[in-house]
Amino acid sequence: MNASGDAGRLRSVDEHLAGILGEIPPLPTLDLALLEAEGTILAEPVTAPVALPPFDNSAMDGYAVVAADVAGASADVPVTLSVIGDVAAGDTGMSAIRPGLCTRIMTGAPMPAGADAVVPVEWTDGGTVSVRIGRPAEPGHFIRRAGEDVAAGQVVLQPGVRLRAPQIGMLAAVGRARVNVRPRPRVVVLSTGDELVEPGSSLAPGQIWDSNSYMLTSAVNEAGGDGFRQSALSDAPEKVLESLEDQLVRADAIITTGGVSMGARDVVKEALTGTLTFSKVAMRPGKPQGFGLLRGVPIFTLPGNPVSAYVSFQVFVRPALRAMQGLPARPLESRTVTLTDDVRSPAGLRHYLRGRLSSGPDGVAVTPAEAQGSHQMAALASADALIVIPEEADFVPAGSRVAVLRLPR
Repeated sequence: MNASGDAGRLRSVDEHLAGILGEIPPLPTLDLALLEAEGTILAEPVTAPVALPPFDNSAMDGYAVVAADVAGASADVPVTLSVIGDVAAGDTGMSAIRPGLCTRIMTGAPMPAGADAVVPVEWTDGGTVSVRIGRPAEPGHFIRRAGEDVAAGQVVLQPGVRLRAPQIGMLAAVGRARVNVRPRPRVVVLSTGDELVEPGSSLAPGQIWDSNSYMLTSAVNEAGGDGFRQSALSDAPEKVLESLEDQLVRADAIITTGGVSMGARDVVKEALTGTLTFSKVAMRPGKPQGFGLLRGVPIFTLPGNPVSAYVSFQVFVRPALRAMQGLPARPLESRTVTLTDDVRSPAGLRHYLRGRLSSGPDGVAVTPAEAQGSHQMAALASADALIVIPEEADFVPAGSRVAVLRLPR
């Protein structure tokens, strides 16, 4: 996008998103310690240097035996074996048995040479010098074989996976202390408006509590970023620009909300015209949009109405944050469901209606919320989907199949 204004025409949703993505490269990779890498995106293939498990080991606390010795064991006619020692998890010494003998063995302990089965302690009398075994065990019983989980040299994690607890565990299991990743984008969120006050404070006439910055910071975190909320900015253009520049040292991206429409005090637009591109996008809600780079840092200027800001985030900012993490720049998960009620929509605009999904004998359906105003937070808070009505449709009857975007839950 260039920095010139674009107020003379409506840009399509796809055109506006393509312009954003064309200016956002992936973040540089970082080498991080495992616990610092939680939630980041893996940037390298990870292979196992050894097999997992690296040796045959016991899957139970019990006795390592020769299976042929206990083949005829029963509760009425138990088999008695001499116990010649103990093998604990972590033992590094060599041990072995021969027919007629056994060792006590702990879960995870290496199997003694000559043993080919493990009898759980529950099948025995728990003896320490000799043990009575009341059930047979087939060869291989309760033995974890070397390499049955992962073979040596096997790729265990591919680039592009988000590192959650199981993946962090996998990295540790193959001996990795550090890993190369694309970090979570650091995103600063600011609201603008003299009418905004902090939640928890008292309201004077004409004031409202600042909800947008809290909502969008949470949305950043849901999208895989690290959101940092700043206090609301006053309606002074010079203060807006100064505050934005102060955040550049710690931000991979900045989101503002409010001050981008056509009003007399749209301070974000006033402060950044000539640096960012401000556009009218053919969508409802969320028509007024702005985007550009301020000293190389992407700035998303979203509308001030809360539903408009939230829909704009999901349509434009979420794909951009994914691109910054080296992921496909997709929006929310989409699916096609049945519309329960008639819907009217302004022709020429892509309409994002709030709705609730339900399941029935005929499949999944979506019911539009009764309140669709861009200021109505209650309908948004109870919605679990955005119903997408395409630009060419001005009426969609009940029973039609429509696309929905699943909201994070």
